[in-house]
Amino acid sequence: MSQPSQTFMRGTLFLSVSAFINRILGFISGMFVARVLGADGIGLLMMAHPLVPLVITVTELGLPVAISKLVAEADACGDRTKVRRILHISLFITGFLSITLTTLSLLGSKWIASILLSDQRAYYAMLAITPIAPIVAVSAVLKGYYRGKQRMHTIAASDVLENTVQIACVLALVHVLLPYGVHYAAAGAMAASVVSEISSLLFLLASYKMRGEVKQPGETWVAHLRNGKSTLVELLRIGLPTTGNGVVHSLYGAFQPLLITTSLTAAGIGTALATKQFGMIAGYAFPLLFMPSFITQSLSTALIPAISEAAANKNSLLMHTRMEQAMRLGLLIGAPATVILYVWSTPLTTLIYNAPEAGLLLKILAPMFFLHYFDAPLHAILLGLGRANATLWNYVITTVFKIAAIYVLGSHFGIVGIAFALGLSIVLITMLNFYSISGSIGFYMDIRIYARVTFSMIIMMFCGLLAMRYLDGLDVRLLWNVLGSVGFSLLAYFAALSLTKAWERRSRRIYS
Repeated sequence: MSQPSQTFMRGTLFLSVSAFINRILGFISGMFVARVLGADGIGLLMMAHPLVPLVITVTELGLPVAISKLVAEADACGDRTKVRRILHISLFITGFLSITLTTLSLLGSKWIASILLSDQRAYYAMLAITPIAPIVAVSAVLKGYYRGKQRMHTIAASDVLENTVQIACVLALVHVLLPYGVHYAAAGAMAASVVSEISSLLFLLASYKMRGEVKQPGETWVAHLRNGKSTLVELLRIGLPTTGNGVVHSLYGAFQPLLITTSLTAAGIGTALATKQFGMIAGYAFPLLFMPSFITQSLSTALIPAISEAAANKNSLLMHTRMEQAMRLGLLIGAPATVILYVWSTPLTTLIYNAPEAGLLLKILAPMFFLHYFDAPLHAILLGLGRANATLWNYVITTVFKIAAIYVLGSHFGIVGIAFALGLSIVLITMLNFYSISGSIGFYMDIRIYARVTFSMIIMMFCGLLAMRYLDGLDVRLLWNVLGSVGFSLLAYFAALSLTKAWERRSRRIYS
């Protein structure tokens, strides 16, 4: 196996393991917060959060992706001075912009809250999370540097530390502030995120201090900034298209809570109930849906440079092999996850959140969300091919569709209509990205693999339903019923995969 392949797989492994740990920690934290604050408090959290991603996106200017690419190129050429210059310029830009915008956000917080928040109880939570922007922006620059250096283990360790600190702070602050009201407890949960980000940044800085770039005699910030015009142009040429995608995403995210609650109000639902229903879909259903996707997300992070390298070397075989690996992984992970989230939707929301009413929303979203497990790799492939503009326009089209669908379906069918609108938007963005890749370099698929996994899904669903009904007849407690029936269904799924030989790799036949 070649060194690039070892680096690609090792980086994916590090990120996948850390992502799994982080998902577990985050899930535990989310489950605690959801049970303590309830759907009402979760709704306040979801309303308060969207402003910060917008500030972070604007301040980052897409630099983390550009940094990783340019640092890797400069490191390969042995240009240590350029590596340090990239880091200095990026830190200056993100630091200046993030502090400026965060200050303006804090000064104008009352006015911003009056526009974005349909429930003004979320004001304190919004205020508590706002200072996180400069911390995240600087951390993102350092993580971009570590990606360029192929030091994925440093990023993985910082992420685990961040989530560990966050869960400890959430448990403490929510417990202390809840007696003063749910809005103060929500603010405490947001403040915990700020503390955890600080701990992650300190770890990254300490790692850089120990194993980072060595400053040469005479090097200063002013010298790097004065001589860094060409480097700045390179950074922005790569980063700005990514920023456009992020700005659209953040703008939509900032107004999504208001859009959803407005459409629910148009359906005759009061503000308090609308906040609660928004909390169910954003705080209960989506965390469960996103839980299994950590592997494909980690793979996508390592996939961008892998596709870029193959494209630069005009190695079509390697490029399509990487694509096939990513799509197969998405298929094998997304298939059982979709069956579990669909069949056990109500038992899961009952066990985890004590909210059986959220089960219907999860059941609606699960089949359409199946395509999300392919979307992250597709997005990464387009970026690796240098088609950031395609990802931007695909997302713009999907966002326009999503806004219209949420308002129309939500105002007519309430929260169920909103669930369908969100699910359909996931289908649309995945198909658009797929067609963009197909139109660019072609896309080869072994239909037999997909047919075999579909058959395995059907077997898994059938066996799971049988096991669940059998355990129901024995009057087994819900927890043991879910664990037993899900475990049995997974055994059936893997047995069906083995029986149909879905594990076999056939990419050589495709590309030969």
